[in-house]
Amino acid sequence: MDSRLFDSALTGNIDALHKLLRENPLIFHTISLYSNQNPLHIASAEGHVGFVREILRLKPEFAKEVNTDGFSPLHVAAANGHVEIVRELMNVDPRLCGAEGREKKTAFHFAAMKGRVDVINEILGRYAECIGSVTVQKETALHLAIKNSQFEAIRVMVGWIVRMKKEEILNLEDELGNTVLHLATWRKQRQVIELVLGSGTATPGLLDINAVNKTGLTAMDVLQMFPSEAGDREIADILRRAGAVSARDVTIPQITSHDPEPDRPRTQRRSRWWVESMAEYFKFKKGRDSPSEARNTLLVIAVLVATATFQVGLNPPGGTWQDSYVPNQNNSTGLHGSHLAGKSIMGTNDETTFALFVASNSLGFAMSLFVINILTSKFPMQLELQICLISLFFTYNTAIGSIAPSNVRTFTIILTSVFSGSVPPSTFLVKQVMHVFKTLAKDIIHRLRPDPVQGHL
Repeated sequence: MDSRLFDSALTGNIDALHKLLRENPLIFHTISLYSNQNPLHIASAEGHVGFVREILRLKPEFAKEVNTDGFSPLHVAAANGHVEIVRELMNVDPRLCGAEGREKKTAFHFAAMKGRVDVINEILGRYAECIGSVTVQKETALHLAIKNSQFEAIRVMVGWIVRMKKEEILNLEDELGNTVLHLATWRKQRQVIELVLGSGTATPGLLDINAVNKTGLTAMDVLQMFPSEAGDREIADILRRAGAVSARDVTIPQITSHDPEPDRPRTQRRSRWWVESMAEYFKFKKGRDSPSEARNTLLVIAVLVATATFQVGLNPPGGTWQDSYVPNQNNSTGLHGSHLAGKSIMGTNDETTFALFVASNSLGFAMSLFVINILTSKFPMQLELQICLISLFFTYNTAIGSIAPSNVRTFTIILTSVFSGSVPPSTFLVKQVMHVFKTLAKDIIHRLRPDPVQGHL
């Protein structure tokens, strides 16, 4: 975009805009070729109503264009709470508020997330159908407003839902099966709970108070998962008065189809389903969990493993000898009872167990350092961090070697230095080799498979 056009949109200077158009009447036509956004995006973000109105008069098509982030000018205006600009943009086409951006979020979703009450009223007054639109995670605007603690926006939207007699929207579930009541209970938002339950009484029977999410939890179960917090008792009383119960008390309809496990107790099947549901809930999912959050979680786990294995390596089970004892030849105990101060008691009494302990602990320690190195590969001061990790690795090896009894010391050094040091990079190499072999195998199978088209010729 021409820097002069950018500046005019940024400041809302209409005179400068007309001057540019006189110099280059085709300036609007070249924007789409060379810029990732148009001046309407900029003016909508800055709140220049007059400039927006003039752009829409000259080039109304700009209202439908999205930038590289997938946002239209209406997304930008709604998120920033510029209700007059929202009104001008919807004058072009009210259906613009249903245009989906990144993660299928509409301008209405952003208004709910930011608590822009005036924008919410403006959009619903012009295009009420967007009240039920959902994101890629199947979240409604109510879900997003609850997650962002925007009570006033929630109150306004629930009011619209009741007036439009669309209470079924309150029962819509996100991709995890959570209704707005699940989220409000999880967030301990008493006002929202009272508001939602109160709206449900407007049309009795429409609000599913005991909806069960994909982890098998009702709103009451969600509340009981995190007890002993301020206001829990009051929230529980509100839910009970509305008829909320735990999932185990929810009546399960009889299934007439053949049960593949008729002999298995019902409680046992429910328990297994519970475990599988919980595992599915906490599993990493692309699109829901960001790579940065996954990396941070892995980094925390790797640091904890490194800390635990380092500490256990320096203080092995049984501890170390506090004194030295070397019996003479006349002592009936013989040489088997000798030991030195600072050496492992386990290593002295049971060489095999000590070797297994050192091997497994050293492997865990080395693998955790390898993971830390991978996860921080693009961090600043990478060289300094790698020096720290290498120094920590050799410190561990030296410490393990110093507490190992002389009869297993050489074997221990081989385990800690060679074995544990070579396995982590070897696993990475094996994965790469397996990937190459799988690719080659698929290619060979594809080449050997007869062409169905040629077979009929």
